[in-house]
Amino acid sequence: MLFDKKQTEFYLKDLETPIGRAVNLLIVALVLVSSAIFVLETYNLPNSTRVALDIVDNGILIIFAVEYLARLWSTEDKIKYILSFYSIIDLLSIVPFFLGTFDTRFIRLLRWFRILRLIRFIDRKFLFANISTEDGIIFARILFTLFAIIFVYSGLIYQVEHPVNTRIFRTFLDAFYFSIVTMTTVGFGDVTPISELGRLLTVLMILTGIALIPWQVGDLIKRLVKTTNLVETVCFGCGWSFHDTDAHFCKICGTKLRKN
Repeated sequence: MLFDKKQTEFYLKDLETPIGRAVNLLIVALVLVSSAIFVLETYNLPNSTRVALDIVDNGILIIFAVEYLARLWSTEDKIKYILSFYSIIDLLSIVPFFLGTFDTRFIRLLRWFRILRLIRFIDRKFLFANISTEDGIIFARILFTLFAIIFVYSGLIYQVEHPVNTRIFRTFLDAFYFSIVTMTTVGFGDVTPISELGRLLTVLMILTGIALIPWQVGDLIKRLVKTTNLVETVCFGCGWSFHDTDAHFCKICGTKLRKN
């Protein structure tokens, strides 16, 4: 069955209907598989395994490209969509496919941004459906955001430093370790970049750690304090468990609450 523009746009954004959930679950799965492939490729693998991973990754890139074009085709305000944050992230994730004939370091760097495509789902209950409390979901979102940023920084520093500093940045795990100790400002000094771009990325990591981590922790504390004023009232529409004491309708789905 072919969808028109409105149906296509709806199912690409919808997280409630079976088709919408299936489409977006597929996107989430492909992002995770693609990210796992990038990590595996930093290790010594047999040529046959590496070729198989490249085939799978190219297939995922083609799907991402089709998805991006479908979103662009179905949206009414195309300029607004192209300039939106999510669209830019989506475009960064497929640029290597369109420019595959060029093997430049810049193009290879862009592949690590694919994990950020999952940010479009963290503001909803889609990725955290098994967490019933609001403070639990908030905590999960913060951890996911921090992990995504650390993952991207790790990929970037690996891509920049590995060619010139192979002994130190041997695998993704080395880069991930460096990103953790740098962004938390621990700075053991046992792993250090030697390239100018690597040092610039290190400065950005430190600034991000100084600005992001205290802000996220402060936001978590503020939200946890707010949730202390909530009462447990299960919504029979979506299952959300906590609402304001004077709430008569669910703040998630709008279903009328049944007070005990």
